[in-house]
Amino acid sequence: MSDTAKRFVQTQLARTEIEIGGSRPWDVQVHNERLYGRVLSQGTLGLGESYMDGWWDAEALDQFLFKLITANIQDNFPKDLALIGSVLKGKLLNMQRLRVTEVGEKHYDIGNDLYAAMLDKRMIYSCGYWHNAGDLDAAQEAKLDLICRKVGLEPGMRILDIGSGWGGFLQFAAERYGVSGVGVTVSKEQAALANERTAHLPVETKLLDYQALDGKFDRIISIGMFEHVGYKNYRAYFEKAASLLAPDGLMLLHTIGGHSSTSHGDPWSEKYIFPNGMLPSIAQIGKAIEGLFVMEDWHNFGADYDKTLMAWHERFVAAWPQLKDQYDERFYRMWRYYLNVFAALFRARNISLWQVVLSPRGVPGGYTGVR
Repeated sequence: MSDTAKRFVQTQLARTEIEIGGSRPWDVQVHNERLYGRVLSQGTLGLGESYMDGWWDAEALDQFLFKLITANIQDNFPKDLALIGSVLKGKLLNMQRLRVTEVGEKHYDIGNDLYAAMLDKRMIYSCGYWHNAGDLDAAQEAKLDLICRKVGLEPGMRILDIGSGWGGFLQFAAERYGVSGVGVTVSKEQAALANERTAHLPVETKLLDYQALDGKFDRIISIGMFEHVGYKNYRAYFEKAASLLAPDGLMLLHTIGGHSSTSHGDPWSEKYIFPNGMLPSIAQIGKAIEGLFVMEDWHNFGADYDKTLMAWHERFVAAWPQLKDQYDERFYRMWRYYLNVFAALFRARNISLWQVVLSPRGVPGGYTGVR
């Protein structure tokens, strides 16, 4: 099996510029010959786990992964058990509602020290807008301001942020645009720090599932949360949003998107990074908003996520000497792999980042797009 697996992997790599044992930054250095069988039998889960276990390395991990992705090597691999399991789980269960708080506990609660070191000063954990920005802080402020302008924030408005993280958007909107508002998150660590950082402002972050919300809001924002909703719940999510939005209001959805409709996530990402996460497609969003919202604007700036992720990676690596007492070496390799593989996916344009502006009835006279 091992020799057969090695020959198969070597044949696939021959379609790329990657060499086993080569000297270029993107070449792979194999430390354990069992790697080939593991990747052949376990697919993306095996590739990620074997990197975490130290079975292989690449000096420029992002470039190695980018070359693998752009060569579409995965299409030639047999369907593995991990992928089949993800598909079946997605079809048979509704894990996003069965385990509403799991992603908060396993991802967002792992340590505010980690996220403070990796993210910008406002701790914005989503794609920055690099159009006229020279660094991460500027890119994130530009993104926050872009959102505020897209939904036309004005002093006195009451806003809702679904999936509000560490409160960065609420803080920005309250300080710069004079609004009040509520945010919700399923992460205890996020809620605690968000309320500490915004105690002087007319905003509040609640530890709450979005389906438990009530009230009316002039604007609804959702940044980097929809990836946790699950395809079986897209319609219910927008129905809830529609019930909370004022008749003349606007909603902005900021989400990573996939280019085909699926019912599951990637096995490695689901297991180690985003439990029960999956990417919506244009078709799935379109079907879910039908009869509830008018789509006013759809903006794709997914290429900016490559820059954002690589900036996070640079900061994470630089901060590791101060973080390593709280996290082990396997976590370090896991986190590096996570940031690099997503950067490579966005660089290859295999996935996108969308901002979608929605209105309940259509903006009278038409909506003017903002960039």
